[in-house]
Amino acid sequence: MDNWIKLPGCQNITSTKCNFSSLKLNVYEEIKLRIRAEKENTSSWYEVDSFTPFRKAQIGPPEVHLEAEDKAIVTYISPPGTEDSVMWALDRSSFIYSLVIWKNSSSVEERIQNIYSRHKISKLSPETTYCLKVKAALLTSRKIGVYSPVHCIKTTVENELPPPENVEVIVQNQNYILKWDYTYANMSFQVQWLHAFLKRNPGNHLYKWKQIPDCENVTTTQCVFPQNTFQKGIYLLRVQASDGNNTSFWSEEIKFDTEIQASLLPPVFNIRSLSDSLHISIGAPKWSENKPVIQDYPLIYEILFWENTSKAERKIIKKKTDVTIPNLKPLTVYCVKARAHSMDEKLNKSSVFSDVVCEETKSGNTSKIWLIIGIFTVLLALPFVIYAVKVLLRCINYVFFPSLKPSSNIDEYFSEQSLKNLLLSTSEEQIEKCLIIENISTIATVEETNQSDEDHKKYSSQTSQDSGNYSNEDESENKTSEELQQDFI
Repeated sequence: MDNWIKLPGCQNITSTKCNFSSLKLNVYEEIKLRIRAEKENTSSWYEVDSFTPFRKAQIGPPEVHLEAEDKAIVTYISPPGTEDSVMWALDRSSFIYSLVIWKNSSSVEERIQNIYSRHKISKLSPETTYCLKVKAALLTSRKIGVYSPVHCIKTTVENELPPPENVEVIVQNQNYILKWDYTYANMSFQVQWLHAFLKRNPGNHLYKWKQIPDCENVTTTQCVFPQNTFQKGIYLLRVQASDGNNTSFWSEEIKFDTEIQASLLPPVFNIRSLSDSLHISIGAPKWSENKPVIQDYPLIYEILFWENTSKAERKIIKKKTDVTIPNLKPLTVYCVKARAHSMDEKLNKSSVFSDVVCEETKSGNTSKIWLIIGIFTVLLALPFVIYAVKVLLRCINYVFFPSLKPSSNIDEYFSEQSLKNLLLSTSEEQIEKCLIIENISTIATVEETNQSDEDHKKYSSQTSQDSGNYSNEDESENKTSEELQQDFI
């Protein structure tokens, strides 16, 4: 309760209202008021609902000043409030205006929306009285003001020289071409430009108009100037005709947006050939100073390609700057050209096609075919190689690693007959023939034969032991020889 402050200009007043708009208050802060009545006695305080002045305030009527021409009326609009007003101090350049105009002798109204603080109403009749009213609005705050009082003015007598008409800007290559229509010949013209945002600021901007260097005192109904004359932005253009000392009124002002009006330059690209495809890298175009052009809106690219020996074109459209054209013929020359399109439907712009670039594709699947042939050749030759390696290893083993030979003692017992006996089939059983001889010489011969047989049987017994088989043939033969000797005795 101790923070209440007396409101200047609202103390000891006798009326039931109080105006405190002249106070330097923060109009964006919430305010709370209280009021009481005083006479002989004092009433209790009545607290007013809190409010924010900016939200509570209403936009008043703007001030309007008119100037007449023969076929036009120029309106100069000042924003609501005074120059030192606190309420709209931050919004004076944010107001937009709309007006209603009609002939004084008619009730048919024409509405014009979203105009600047200085606006020219063209295509009127000379020597005719027109009336209009204007209101302001703040779109950001969704506030709409009230109309100004009605203002009327009479247009002048038709001028000897009419103003240029149908002013337009077109784009050609890297230049702007400003064109207009005019009735008379042998005239000279001048063109001026102004930043569009200056028209939002109240006041007279006639001294801020500037001449376009290449469009001063031209004798044709057009002038050409390069695109780099203007930086990115929105501008206003107007044209005036003159014939010696006589000059016309300025033409109707046209809006010129460099982002919309600027031509879309063709893209530049590099081609890298592959076996059955072409890889295309698309880049931004460059000015004469080799500085890339920066596009502030997305683009899509239309690419046309065809065989150098044919005129049948094929088209692809891509958003990416890296594009691969697949399924092409190997060792074939293909030609490519491209152009850019803006993806924004409002701009609706397309560049011209770039220069044609031709490139030959590389050999196709020849290397793969040779690889497959090589694999089959290796598979077919592999058995022969393995056989040759085996033969070579056998020869090496024979030369450098010969097989072991039996000792000389063992080798004496091997004769051709014994080898033949070893090689005989086991199915043929050898039968020894025995003869009974009565004389001693015969016995001696039999003993020698038996002796040789014993030697042979000893060898057989040794070979049986070497092979792991044991035989009792020696014992049986010894017994047999002993029995024969006894018989002979």
